[in-house]
Amino acid sequence: MQPRGGSTPIGAGQGPTAYDKVSFVRSRKPPRIVTLEASPLRLELDLTTTALLVIDMQNDFLHPDGWVASRGGDTSRVRAPIPAIERTTSAARSAGVPVIWVNWGVRPDHANVSESFVERAARGAHGPTYGDRSPSGRGRILVRGDWGAETIEDLTVAPSDLLVYKHRLSGFWDNELDSILRARGITTLLFSGINTDRCVFTSLQDGNFLGYDCILVEDACGTTSPDFVRDAVLYIIRLAHGMVTTTDAFCAAAGAPKLAEVRKAG
Repeated sequence: MQPRGGSTPIGAGQGPTAYDKVSFVRSRKPPRIVTLEASPLRLELDLTTTALLVIDMQNDFLHPDGWVASRGGDTSRVRAPIPAIERTTSAARSAGVPVIWVNWGVRPDHANVSESFVERAARGAHGPTYGDRSPSGRGRILVRGDWGAETIEDLTVAPSDLLVYKHRLSGFWDNELDSILRARGITTLLFSGINTDRCVFTSLQDGNFLGYDCILVEDACGTTSPDFVRDAVLYIIRLAHGMVTTTDAFCAAAGAPKLAEVRKAG
């Protein structure tokens, strides 16, 4: 909103910044319509109103010293999409598409998470849970500002990227994500990250409920769940909540080189 009109003050003593008119006209970028190969249908989208969300690619879930690994969890399947996410985020930035990292980040006293959820995460209070000291000594588990809530170093986080913390499976509950997207005029969301059937799916579902057009980048997502669970989620997304695409398809739409071309150049 910029002041316009004459410079006559509205009233005495209001200073030189008081004007008789302001503009509520917001600047808009010219649309950049591209075609994206997806299923169940090929689609058109405007890159100027699109954002890429990367869900939960953080140390406590993926690093060998993180919370999941300390509990004996196998992180190989959720680390598998790292190369695809790196390509997708790079293509998005090159195309002017905002990249938003959505990470778990609870209060140190986990007062914004229900006690039943905290206890469930502790597996009956037999292990450390949200806000507890990490077994590896790397700060507190999933506390915003601590190591476990930071994005893994395997992925590039650019200065232009945004970081939004969440304390629910969905990235849209009780935080500023929706406000940030609407302030930027975003209407289409691309989803990547982990776990496909949990935090990614619930975020996509809520995004759809809020009126966003939602697209899952399938190979830029990962999960520790069985394949039939992932397949069911993909089926539901295609049926009711949005579209499913691939990293190659998005890179092609965004004008980025294909993986084969990248490997050849390397």
